[in-house]
Amino acid sequence: MRELKDLLESLYKKLNKRGLVDPDPLKFLYDYPDIKDREITGLVASSLAYGRVAQILKSVDKILLPMEGKPFDFVTSHNEKDLTAIYRGFVHRFTTDADIVRLLCGIKHVLKEYGDFENLYLCGVEKFTDEVNMSKKSYLIPSPCDGSACKRLNLFFRWMVRSDEVDPGGWTKAKPANLVVPLDTHAFKAAKILGFTEKKAPNYKTALEITSHFAEISPLDPIKYDFALTRFGIRDDMTFDDFRREVKKFSV
Repeated sequence: MRELKDLLESLYKKLNKRGLVDPDPLKFLYDYPDIKDREITGLVASSLAYGRVAQILKSVDKILLPMEGKPFDFVTSHNEKDLTAIYRGFVHRFTTDADIVRLLCGIKHVLKEYGDFENLYLCGVEKFTDEVNMSKKSYLIPSPCDGSACKRLNLFFRWMVRSDEVDPGGWTKAKPANLVVPLDTHAFKAAKILGFTEKKAPNYKTALEITSHFAEISPLDPIKYDFALTRFGIRDDMTFDDFRREVKKFSV
């Protein structure tokens, strides 16, 4: 366990750097010091975080551009008809303009009913997805009840709850100890190399299993190492062969 913690701490110190964020869509959040704007930006950016990175950045930019630097004011002052006209023709892989309008309407609904997203988060993940989706199913904001690993949603929670050089945070009542690893293919592969799971599918149960192993090492902040570990495979200059070499250095 000591060797494993030393490995993870070494990677955290080396890789958990603002300079390594690009091309992660997380970079959009740094432009918004006001948490009201940041959480809307974060939910949009995380929801579109699938597919090629270049396309993700382009698509998020297209959504944010009409907001003119004020996402909160924009969302709360536009109705469904307005949004339909503004985003007509938008496409990001499987996501259409109708999906984006539905998401932004869901965001407006949450702000009206709860004041902010942290208050809703404290009600639980299932309630969170139900309210944002306005009781309809959505692949942009899937529920753990549907078997999804909820990678993009857990990514959003990480951005909002944790606060360090990479994660901007902003929520004050939610605790990092309750976060679940955003389980994408990169996090899943890293976890398998570390021996944290033998499961074949990255679903929500697998995410909870992997999180529990990280919690043994860092109980107050179990997904502290997520950003550092997922640089392997995401960045062109960092491969999983590099990660395996790091693991061997610590005899893990």
